[in-house]
Amino acid sequence: MRRRARESHNKRHAPQGDATDPSGPARGQGVVPNAASLDAAAGAPNAIALNEGLDAKVLVLNKLYVAIRVVSARQAFCLLARDAAEVIDHDQGVYSNHDFESWLDVAAFKLEFEREKHDWVRTVRVQIPVPRIIRLLGYDRLPDQGVKLNRRNLFARDRNSCQYCGGLFPTSELSIDHVVPRRQGGPDTWENLVCACIRCNSRKGGRTPTQASMKLVRKPVRPKRNPMVTVRLGRQKYASWKAFLDEAYWSVELK
Repeated sequence: MRRRARESHNKRHAPQGDATDPSGPARGQGVVPNAASLDAAAGAPNAIALNEGLDAKVLVLNKLYVAIRVVSARQAFCLLARDAAEVIDHDQGVYSNHDFESWLDVAAFKLEFEREKHDWVRTVRVQIPVPRIIRLLGYDRLPDQGVKLNRRNLFARDRNSCQYCGGLFPTSELSIDHVVPRRQGGPDTWENLVCACIRCNSRKGGRTPTQASMKLVRKPVRPKRNPMVTVRLGRQKYASWKAFLDEAYWSVELK
């Protein structure tokens, strides 16, 4: 089975140019595979897929194996179907490369022996494992190094916990607090913004923590990598991502 996969992979020629630019499919450009196109690619035309696996997350590497973003499985299959990317599979510490055809070849093996390790896209005729990692074949640009300062990333950095009382809260019960208030010249920066529950934020008011006799649970800092990815890495099924998280270049924009 694995020999056939390697032979199939060796027949593929990587496309040239910017056809693999991840900004295209990630923004809705191009043809996103649906049930029929996935089934047709797998040799079962006119079938209807059960697409619950298409929302799983996939790490995208550039041609140089540098992580550049995270996309949905739907977007990943779009790139694979266009031969713009290949699958990077991780099995017992070993990474292997597969084009879409060879990935379909190993699907039966994974279905029988590794069912619980994967998310699946099911069609009438075939079940396709969602790859955890894909590599773009014609895109070698490096990602931006900055992590965007926005509400979602702040909540992820602080893990939905109030940075004054330490309690865990749903997003609807948290607010963003300026450690040094704006009225005292506090900037909108990673180092001056924290999550706070409504009660603590009201108690602190327009004062600094020292003025309000309150202490921060931890000092706010700028994250070295996207905090949404850090949260996701806590799940065992995304453990294969860790080898590619080079902090010198890492910056992932989630869409």
